[in-house]
Amino acid sequence: MDTYRLEIAVKDARDETLARELRGFNLPDLAAVREIRVYTVAGDFSLADAARAAREFFADAVVDIFAVNAAVLDETGQTILEIRRKNGVMNPAEQSIKRGLQQLGLRPDWVRQSRKYLLAWRGTPDLAPLKNAVEKLLANVVIEEFFIDENAPSQKPVAAPYVFKKVSVPLAALNDDELVALSRRQQLYMSLAEMKRAQQYFAELGRDPTDIELETVAQTWSEHCGHKTFKGLINYTDATTGETRVIDNLLKSTVAQVTRELSPEWCWSVFVDNSGVIEFTPEMGVGFKVETHNHPSAIEPYGGAGTGIGGCIRDPMGTGLGGQPIMNTDIFCFGLPDLPDDQTPRGCLHPRRIMNGVVAGVRDYGNRMGIPTANGALLFDERYTGNPLVFCGNLALIPKKYATRRRPVSGELVIVVGGGTGRDGIHGATFSSVELDENSEMVSSGAVQIGNPIEQKKVLDFLLRARDAELYSALTDCGAGGLSSAVGEMGEECGVEVDLDQAPLKYAGLNYTEIWISEAQERMVIAAAEANLAALRKLADEENVTLAVIGKFRADKKLRLRYQGESVGELTMDFLHDGCPRRTLTAKWEAPNLSEPVLPDAVNYGAVLKKILSAWNVCSKEWVIRQYDHEVQGASVIKPLGGAAHDSPNDAAVIAPLLGQTTGLAVANGINPKYSDLDPYWMAANAIDEALRNIIAVGGSLDRCALLDNFCWGNCDKPDRLAGLVRAAQACYDIAKIYGVPFVSGKDSLNNEYGVGERTICIPGTLLISAMAVLPDCRRAVSADLKNGGNYLYIVGDTRNELGGSHFYATLGVVGKNVPVVNAVANKKIFTALAAATATGLCKSMHDCAEGGLAVAAAEMAFGGGLGATLDLSNLPPVLAGELTTAQALFSESSGRLLVEVTHADAYTFEQLMKRHGAPCTHIGGATLAPELRVYDAKKNLVMSENIGDLKAAWQEKSRVESLELRV
Repeated sequence: MDTYRLEIAVKDARDETLARELRGFNLPDLAAVREIRVYTVAGDFSLADAARAAREFFADAVVDIFAVNAAVLDETGQTILEIRRKNGVMNPAEQSIKRGLQQLGLRPDWVRQSRKYLLAWRGTPDLAPLKNAVEKLLANVVIEEFFIDENAPSQKPVAAPYVFKKVSVPLAALNDDELVALSRRQQLYMSLAEMKRAQQYFAELGRDPTDIELETVAQTWSEHCGHKTFKGLINYTDATTGETRVIDNLLKSTVAQVTRELSPEWCWSVFVDNSGVIEFTPEMGVGFKVETHNHPSAIEPYGGAGTGIGGCIRDPMGTGLGGQPIMNTDIFCFGLPDLPDDQTPRGCLHPRRIMNGVVAGVRDYGNRMGIPTANGALLFDERYTGNPLVFCGNLALIPKKYATRRRPVSGELVIVVGGGTGRDGIHGATFSSVELDENSEMVSSGAVQIGNPIEQKKVLDFLLRARDAELYSALTDCGAGGLSSAVGEMGEECGVEVDLDQAPLKYAGLNYTEIWISEAQERMVIAAAEANLAALRKLADEENVTLAVIGKFRADKKLRLRYQGESVGELTMDFLHDGCPRRTLTAKWEAPNLSEPVLPDAVNYGAVLKKILSAWNVCSKEWVIRQYDHEVQGASVIKPLGGAAHDSPNDAAVIAPLLGQTTGLAVANGINPKYSDLDPYWMAANAIDEALRNIIAVGGSLDRCALLDNFCWGNCDKPDRLAGLVRAAQACYDIAKIYGVPFVSGKDSLNNEYGVGERTICIPGTLLISAMAVLPDCRRAVSADLKNGGNYLYIVGDTRNELGGSHFYATLGVVGKNVPVVNAVANKKIFTALAAATATGLCKSMHDCAEGGLAVAAAEMAFGGGLGATLDLSNLPPVLAGELTTAQALFSESSGRLLVEVTHADAYTFEQLMKRHGAPCTHIGGATLAPELRVYDAKKNLVMSENIGDLKAAWQEKSRVESLELRV
């Protein structure tokens, strides 16, 4: 067998962007950078064959040059940098390369891919800062290794063979301190009470646990899988009011309770499966799930985020007997992209590096699977610097007869379908359940998974065919906890035995415990009768999918694990799933001591509006949106961007996923973490209101509308943090109950804190609310851009003095006190009235008044339509009565409000419809052909006159800056 090194470079191409970025890392004398693609290929073929592969497969004859076993470019006097994946880190591209070479008639034994950079200098180079620059900008040492001016060894990607040895963990004699130390050392992250419960269980059995038994308990009892905080007993005190109460299971008594009380018949499956399912048509349901992948994305953004969306896609895929994915959503929370490099916390990647990697990871996974990403949001706060939040969602169509969860029965086979098992993702579930710190990047590097979307697409195609042929009876995805959680949960009600040596591996060398708890991606577990095995194998061969029988379900309610025929673990299902000690926690709420600032006498409202429009949390996210394919599958009706130039914001996505049918689905989200600083209750209430408002804004209604919750919080062992979570959860019950919208699914992610020495950076309490609503006729959908000059503009809803946490106050560097209060009773009337208006075609455009208030909504609608607008604040009743200042009228972020465009001919009908529903409605101005936003105050004075092009330029400024160019 021979080994060949192939180098490919683009002719005469220099990476000016990378050179500029590297100079910013104290490398001012760097003159130029050139990138070279490197492939090391080993196999029984000749040098001529390798050259043919380079010419016909690797290189583009028009733009590339190549060399085999030689440098493709002159390297004289230049620094050579080479970067590649570490041995054992899966690279999907290498698998694709092997298949491509096989189609050329070659039979490669192995392939390794790397990238090489030639760095040219002005004078003598100073290489001292280069290592830091590479680690900060180009190589992620969690999964990659790099070489500077040294040859990267031509290393075959292999692992040492594993020699079976059963391992027991001496537990019986350990004291409390030793139990805690063991938990931390083994990355179990179990509490002392949990370790003592495990100690007691095995003492009763008269033996010590094996390593795999203890790992299984840790995975199943982790916060990520077990939701122990939400299910615990909470002693809550409100120091402000003196209220005290005991909360028994926060999740069950709030989010789940409202759904039980509403109990709509169109909710087919809620809180019992991998996603929540509602009726889309009488024959077809839609499943929706949103997950987070925060900690892995913090240390390896591209792989962490890619497997975040990949894992979330598998949730609706694994709901009932399987769904067909139709749409992705993504909501990201990052530190400030323009944070000075020297202010990045120790051990933490720069926010821009995280942002670029996360965006690219989600982009590549969704695009390659052929699933549109059509809804999302991007938020920034310095407190997300060490702990980004990566919310990924997926919706899927599921025929009604396959929409409910099935359980395996005794005698059925345990079958794994999809990718092989590797070391990627070891301790992922337990890692996601603890705080990050400056050492997390290296200590928990094994918790990062590497995704392969092409493999998952093949698995999907196999599952849908097997489902329709009714070849399996139960299904779940292999996510957090790996086979441990997937098989353990499937067998909870009966029992299961597993032969771990039968699991397909990516490479040799894994021990039995690693096989069991690895979170390697693109794997599903199905239960099937033995009589269907031959048909399943045939189908797997046709779809080029790996299928392996690894066990059988039994009726003894035990989990039995074997390796090479020897028992390595045996646990009762009762202990595994119900044995975790219940947590008792303390929560204490103390309202922050805040006040309203004294505003300046004179305000340049146009300058303030431009500043808000260009703020990171308001500005255009086009540079992200354009990376996602939101047209694939041909179902998009309302797209993320629209308007005359197809680059202005819409409030929600609308798709029509069934060919030939006009039934549509609106998908939106609400998230307002800045309000948590004032009161998490109203933060949560506003998130619900915003999500529903966005549904209304595109023509939806509260009928057949469902919600998902995703709580991301800090360390809830701290009473103040937990009190905020309690208040947010209570708001979910209170507000959703009034609106009459059920929750159908959700997920929580706690311990989102980053420790640096003695300092802890805690994220703001963050609740993402996702909403989906069925549109009986998506042809009635409404976009946000103004349609015609001369049309009337109405603001529907009340504007109040609620600038607390607003973007206006942020321009002044203050927080304020008056958080927007959600009057859900009044707002429900507004939403019902506007739904009726859009159903009859009265609303020509609509936009919610959210971040930045009325002024931002009017500006976005105007430049979206390529028109202007005039606003007359004297028509607002509180302004007329002297209760609101001009700044409050323009920039208040009061809930429930929408700005609506109506034709002159329809104005009276619209006003009467609003009146009948009791919806406050004010004719506040109109659309104009002149491209200006003009605002008159309560005394009819002109207080703003801004060119629409200038406002749009401010809004788009950050989408054009060079600092956002991707480097992944």
